[in-house]
Amino acid sequence: MVTTSHTATHTAQQAGEATLDRVSWIRVSSVVLPLATPISDAKVLTGRQKPMTEVAFLFVELATEEGHEGIGFSYSKRAGGPGQFAHAQEIAPTLLGEDPSDIGKIWTKLVWAGASVGRSGLSTQAVAAFDIALWDLKAKRAGLPLAKLLGAHRDTVRCYNTSGGFLHTPTEQVLENATASLASGIGGIKIKVGQPDGKEDLRRLTAVREHLGDDVPLMVDANQQWDRPTAQRMGRAFEEFGLVWIEEPLDAYDAPGHAALAASLDTPVATGEMLASVAEHWELIRHNAADIIQPDAPRIGGITQFLKLATLAEQHHLQLAPHFAMEIHLHLAAAYPHEPWVEHFDWLEPLFNERLQISDGRMRVSARPGLGITLSEQARAWTGAKAEFGAR
Repeated sequence: MVTTSHTATHTAQQAGEATLDRVSWIRVSSVVLPLATPISDAKVLTGRQKPMTEVAFLFVELATEEGHEGIGFSYSKRAGGPGQFAHAQEIAPTLLGEDPSDIGKIWTKLVWAGASVGRSGLSTQAVAAFDIALWDLKAKRAGLPLAKLLGAHRDTVRCYNTSGGFLHTPTEQVLENATASLASGIGGIKIKVGQPDGKEDLRRLTAVREHLGDDVPLMVDANQQWDRPTAQRMGRAFEEFGLVWIEEPLDAYDAPGHAALAASLDTPVATGEMLASVAEHWELIRHNAADIIQPDAPRIGGITQFLKLATLAEQHHLQLAPHFAMEIHLHLAAAYPHEPWVEHFDWLEPLFNERLQISDGRMRVSARPGLGITLSEQARAWTGAKAEFGAR
């Protein structure tokens, strides 16, 4: 493990009457989560990527002069984890001395600290971990779950499982996984599609639908691997299965293509998880390119940016189904006006001491303040590098 410590000085701005506290200590950590089985989706079968064997996390822990604490995280799959950690180390001192309540101001300050590398992608994904930690701190200080601090519309959210339906998994095992997911209280099942031979997708989907019956919500995800003609052809073939949505049928940045496809199919089109800013999502929204938008808070810059995007999505009457990181997205989905979905992945569970509760097809917001998570000893053991700034 590599550990660095920085005794940073800062020039605090003049405290206003409403400034009650200041950030005094920050720790950023690089944690690598190994996956039990190499993961393959359509990107692997088309030769664009190798199977995924681990997920890299950037954790940010904060403390203030008054003793309040917060935790947030971002992540990267296959590549980018060391870059996120390096960027986080560079910008972290900027946060020292700031009032942790001024989250929007801090987000802008952190982005401008790394302005030469832009306002999307790796740089703002590093900022996201700080932003999420600040929201966690604010909710904990208020003694509220984050969903309640934001203003919850519900205390439970519909949930579906993805991790049991990857393409490396034989069909029989996918069926067993689906049965186990439903028995555990999960409400819907998503499987991966986008194989080089579309007939294999149809055979697999037919087997899953027959196994589940007509009443279980079922989704598919092509992970951007179809061109426009293939997406049109497969989308029409999938109509008979009564899917909740077809996810990422086209390249994530092909807003006109998604719009044409969404207009031509009865099955809703979902996309957005790979986009890295509110501005990129706006391209989808203004083109009417998705029925269901799937933002990822760590990817777009954190909770501050997610809330801006959620407002845009609500104004355009879009459904919401945030991608991955259910520990964060449960709270954000609970605060969205229209009934959303949240994605169940059990991959991250070894990182935390707490578990989310699921029953009757829904994930439940716990009474724990903030995000309701604390890092496990296993997460500490998987920490490859960390750096501290300021003093506790």
